[in-house]
Amino acid sequence: MSEVLVLVDHVAGTVKKPTYELLTLAGRLGEPSAVFIGGTDAGQTVADAVKAYGAEKVYVIDDTDIRDHLVAPKAEALQQLAAGKDLAAILLPSTAENKEIAGRLAVKFGSGLITDAVDLEADGTATQSVFAGSHTLTAKVTTGIPVITVKPNSAAPEKSAGAGAVTPFAVTISEAARSARIEDSRPRAATGRPELTEAAIVVSGGRGTGGGFGPVEDLADALGAAVGASRAAVDSGWMPHTLQVGQTGKTVSPQLYVAAGISGAIQHRAGMQTSKTIVAVNKDEEAPIFDMVDFGVVGDLHTVLPALTEDINNLKS
Repeated sequence: MSEVLVLVDHVAGTVKKPTYELLTLAGRLGEPSAVFIGGTDAGQTVADAVKAYGAEKVYVIDDTDIRDHLVAPKAEALQQLAAGKDLAAILLPSTAENKEIAGRLAVKFGSGLITDAVDLEADGTATQSVFAGSHTLTAKVTTGIPVITVKPNSAAPEKSAGAGAVTPFAVTISEAARSARIEDSRPRAATGRPELTEAAIVVSGGRGTGGGFGPVEDLADALGAAVGASRAAVDSGWMPHTLQVGQTGKTVSPQLYVAAGISGAIQHRAGMQTSKTIVAVNKDEEAPIFDMVDFGVVGDLHTVLPALTEDINNLKS
């Protein structure tokens, strides 16, 4: 059975949910193998996590010569690891950085590239949601090793015991790949809330907040939820782009999605339409968001959300 390489998405060795999703999809295509680029001391910890989702091998690549540079060294590392292997595909979580890595890999191998897939079949056929989710298409790489990036929350992680054999892999990074260097970085301030793309509950605010995200954040904290924002809220400077949900933001698929003051433009719907239960609060009863919700409240979010937050906190006390 051919190997499928899955690039591990992690923070300081803590594996993130999209990795488990990709390992589940990789199991449809062949034998899943995880690729961890990070500190070698975290290799076994990562292996213990990913083997529960089917990883037979865990390639550990020391990031000493990689971590302070941009994407080129990672692309070279994956190229060297993949060289000479019988691979069914290389899968990466669909982030801005990984899509650039995937593009570089495809060029290096002369392979076809598929980005932002939302599903994979056993024969390698990928499903993509395009034009802000208004169309669905299928595509398949016919030349070289398929390089595919997959949107987070596209598959439910399924546990499947794998060997998780740790295999250190040494790489040689060229000077050209190290020509761009990261001189400084600062960690994002911790909010205590879950990561947006991994949260089971998301509360998002839009233009209707008028820039006052207090009620949205209070409700999110009461529910143990992540906070999201529409493009209108981000473009207005009310919230950072890292919290934008939509076609040009992040794709979420939580168990519960609360849209407060969001009209429901197709750009936003593309990022949250696969949520299991959708609740909307909007003053405009004709807002397009109401066409796709499970529960809708016509009212002022600045009145509705605080009342809901108070009730939730009372139930918790």
